[in-house]
Amino acid sequence: MTTGTQIAWDDTILPFQLDKSDIRGRVARLDGVLDGILKQHDYPATVEALVAEMALLTALIGQTISLRWKLSLQVQTDGPVRMIATDYFGPTDTGEPARIRAYASFDKERLTDASPFEQLGKGYFAVLIDQGKGTTPYQGIAPLTGGSLSASAEGYFAQSEQLPTRFALKFGKSIEVGTAEHWRAGGVMLQHMPKASPSVTGEGGSGETGLLMASDLLNDDEEDNWNRANILLDTVEELELIGPSLPPTDLLVRLFHEEAPRVYDAQPLRFGCTCSEDRVRQSLSIYSAKDIEHMTNDDGRVTADCQFCGAHYDLDPKTVGFQAEKPTE
Repeated sequence: MTTGTQIAWDDTILPFQLDKSDIRGRVARLDGVLDGILKQHDYPATVEALVAEMALLTALIGQTISLRWKLSLQVQTDGPVRMIATDYFGPTDTGEPARIRAYASFDKERLTDASPFEQLGKGYFAVLIDQGKGTTPYQGIAPLTGGSLSASAEGYFAQSEQLPTRFALKFGKSIEVGTAEHWRAGGVMLQHMPKASPSVTGEGGSGETGLLMASDLLNDDEEDNWNRANILLDTVEELELIGPSLPPTDLLVRLFHEEAPRVYDAQPLRFGCTCSEDRVRQSLSIYSAKDIEHMTNDDGRVTADCQFCGAHYDLDPKTVGFQAEKPTE
């Protein structure tokens, strides 16, 4: 039995524009990539759902960053799921695949039968962009709100970027004849293209606890375009987003043909982790031999595990730290 049916548009992000509405967007498919992320861990179903949603958001948002940049999304909370972290690594060259990874930290004993989002409790949604050496990373933070990670991401763009943004996401395990159970995930992101700095009063927005909403950022004509595109997106069906028979280009025509959709080159996406033994050694290089001694296990070794991909590193303590002996070849 095969692990899944590979489709031409699996693990891709397709940028597009709606010329008649001044709206840009992306269609993402994460199938093998999401399998690659989740198979590294034995997550409970509620945690899997949160990681799947976060990975989709990361792919849709990450496609906008430049080559070799890194986008990270993080959720930190006081709930049973304490943290979700994702990274999107921009391609090294045009046409090369981008890479994505994700993991979650949680207290299994505190998980309940409530919805996945309710496992988060109070916390925040953060976006970090690293442009490389010699630059200061950008960080923006917004509250968890609206009953989903998608709504929290929409809130982030309204508050921090003042960009009306909308996500429609679907994901889950698929069982097809002749294939093993596997993940399929798909989503659409819409974003109103700014023409000028939006006029926002100091009185707060119309959303929960005074948060800004799309309607607070648009004039009447822009709001009409935005509402029309959102009404059309509301008609999308689950199989249209994650099924095996509808290419993203056909989906855009089906949803937005009256808005004159224009597509650009699709961005391939792969599961990928940047951990390595050299990086582990570098992270330990700040510690003295005495500090390293306190980090050894019962076997007298220094070990480290990558939270993203599960890689295990087993090192001789004499070869790590700033007073380390160089490992023999």
